[in-house]
Amino acid sequence: MIGWILTHGPGRKALGLILTAAAILLFLLNLRRAGERAGRAAERHDARERNDAVHRQMLDAANRRPPDRDALAQRLRNGRF
Repeated sequence: MIGWILTHGPGRKALGLILTAAAILLFLLNLRRAGERAGRAAERHDARERNDAVHRQMLDAANRRPPDRDALAQRLRNGRF
């Protein structure tokens, strides 16, 4: 009986509409999840860029350091710290 209702007339049309609505809902949920994933990836990328910039500054500072204590004292006397 139920099978006959779903395969003929208004039941068939209602089933088609329900399946279409379900497919659209699943598509929208998938888009939302993909957006969240992209947002997290962008945050990770920004954090990595900030960390890399700080690391580069530290390496540059290490390259500019005086080679020994005497050179450091001389730099401090000259006011070029």
